Amino acid sequence: MRSYWYGPLTLTGIAAAAAAAALDQASKIFLLKVFDLAARGPVRLGPFVDLVLVRNTGISYGLFQTQGVVGQIVLLTIKAFAVALLWVWLARARDRLTAVALGLIVGGAIGNAIDRLAYGWVADFVHFHITTASWRFSWYVFNLADVAIVAGVLGLLYHSIVGEESAAKAP
Repeated sequence: MRSYWYGPLTLTGIAAAAAAAALDQASKIFLLKVFDLAARGPVRLGPFVDLVLVRNTGISYGLFQTQGVVGQIVLLTIKAFAVALLWVWLARARDRLTAVALGLIVGGAIGNAIDRLAYGWVADFVHFHITTASWRFSWYVFNLADVAIVAGVLGLLYHSIVGEESAAKAP
């Protein structure tokens, strides 16, 4: 009988998810508890990047901001459902790139869910920006969980474009 929850590359995905969630949480614990970014305020790392604490009560890019327990529960429920669907997909993965990409997405989602459970918000802290005399560009503030999610999505997109073409060319 085939399992919905476990496949030949599930452990690969679990390893990617664990690494993504662990690195995300380690960076947040350091910046929040050891470095105390909240008390220090913005810290310039270079001409285009700062560390700044943003308490995100919504989802990606600050969409769907929630204020209160009910909103947080709704977001956590949606996230849990999405992770379950991704896990089923992971159990059916046939190549390592797909397994790692899905693991990164799951790990990023788990990293942000831990924040939501611990603080009631997600800690975002990396701010890319460009400022000139006549122009200002400011990207969203994000964290390592968001980087893992984006990397996972890019991996899936790459596989769907290049991976499928490579498989079609094989004899």
